[in-house]
Amino acid sequence: MKYNNSKRSIFLPVMLGISLAIGVVIGRFLPVQDVLPKNSSIRSRNDKLNSILNMVESNYVDSVSRKDLVDAAIPAILKKLDPHSVYIPAKDLARANEPLQGNFDGIGISFNMLTDTILVISTIPGGPSEKLGLMAGDKILYVNDSLVAGKHISDEKVMSLLKGQRGTVVKIKILRSAHKELLPFEITRDKIPMYSVDVDYMVNNYVGYIRINNFAMTTFDEFMKGLKDLKDQGMTSLIMDLRGNSGGIMEAAVQIANQFLKEGQLIVYTKGRAQPRSEARATGKGEFETGDLVVLVDEWSASASEILAGALQDNDRATIIGRRSFGKGLVQEPISFADGSGMRLTIARYYTPTGRSIQKSYKNGFDKYYDDLNERYTRGEFEVPDSIHFSDSLKFTTPGGRVVYGGGGIMPDKFVPADTSGISSYFLKVRSNIYRFALKYTENNRAKLKKFTESGELEKFLDKQALLDQFVRYAAANGINKDPVGLKVSGKIINTQLKAYIARNILDNKGFYPIWEQIDTTLKYAIEFLKK
Repeated sequence: MKYNNSKRSIFLPVMLGISLAIGVVIGRFLPVQDVLPKNSSIRSRNDKLNSILNMVESNYVDSVSRKDLVDAAIPAILKKLDPHSVYIPAKDLARANEPLQGNFDGIGISFNMLTDTILVISTIPGGPSEKLGLMAGDKILYVNDSLVAGKHISDEKVMSLLKGQRGTVVKIKILRSAHKELLPFEITRDKIPMYSVDVDYMVNNYVGYIRINNFAMTTFDEFMKGLKDLKDQGMTSLIMDLRGNSGGIMEAAVQIANQFLKEGQLIVYTKGRAQPRSEARATGKGEFETGDLVVLVDEWSASASEILAGALQDNDRATIIGRRSFGKGLVQEPISFADGSGMRLTIARYYTPTGRSIQKSYKNGFDKYYDDLNERYTRGEFEVPDSIHFSDSLKFTTPGGRVVYGGGGIMPDKFVPADTSGISSYFLKVRSNIYRFALKYTENNRAKLKKFTESGELEKFLDKQALLDQFVRYAAANGINKDPVGLKVSGKIINTQLKAYIARNILDNKGFYPIWEQIDTTLKYAIEFLKK
């Protein structure tokens, strides 16, 4: 697993169409079937597509692959429907399903390509690498007797070398500090969990924080474990962070919503042209039906995230804080084909309890649809809520009298603008170097750092190391001169990010998020809100 430590730019965002296409998956699968009959009569004109394929296959001047033609035609057909109906070739299907299944087959490490070498950031607990004794800081130089260091290989190539079918073996040779010789390992690949709950921790004596990065088959169990841990620590108020969460399996969002709502309260309903209305309601057996609740959303929160936020908002159970969510209210059903490929076909829309469809319009084409976030930024929506206008026809009222809107995402109850106050031209120049420095610092000081087991203790140590001064010298050595004015504006952000990334390298997300909190204006707003 590759750590993605680069923060999204708070300026013009780039639309991640692929991740948002994951969408909402209904918990049922059609039988595997070959939907492309191979023996259609060429004389039949009722099935134009098969007739064309048959004629091309029989009469075209050069030999052609019918399968290749079909694979090219299906995406073109689906593109006429909606932005989230997609075809997935057989070679990509397993990887596309990994975020939904909550696991993949591999050796169980997080890595980074430090100076063109595979550096082990951490081993996944219980995974095959940890069991054999691989350690954070190890550098993988050989994979299956092939040199991989200094070869400028991509992250994707590294993953293809290390991931593989469960039960297969990969041989590696690693360089470890204090060892002169390379250490060989033969690792049997196994199923590796992908965690969808990034972190849970207490931000103060009574407020707990849980961050969910997507909704998979394992998300509910992960969430419940985190919720129990926080309650055991005395939590009476909860902040649930769905920012950047592009969705996933609808059932996981429904199960989590059920923990906060009273018996019989509507969570979500779906309906489509060929799909009758289907409702999900709370059972009344939730673990946090009382107690203050805040949900954080932003423009990257989509699909199942919007189901969960919408259910809690419409039932007057939570205060939504942040910025307007993405606006995806279409339900996809996964369909498997005999050749191993698959399709996710939109079969219904989902509606929040008040009857809102929060799917934004795609009538002006898919390019316009995915460029929507750029347009929101351009018209100032990330800075002021008044730039958002909905018609009265999209107005709904919750049982508690709150006005909510459909037609394009979940509008927060409390708007928090994107924070640009600490951004300078110097920061924009050096920001790509921040994690590189943090990684290099970690490697040079791992022996000192690994003795810390708590984020607070580690941060106190780092506060005494003049990290910002060290970083400024590092940036200058890489061609970015010191900028006193820029440092006055951005010094706190840079220093905090340095500490957070170093803490992540040592303590994973339990180290990262408590430090990052210091520059997270939306989270800080939520914490202050819960004090009132």
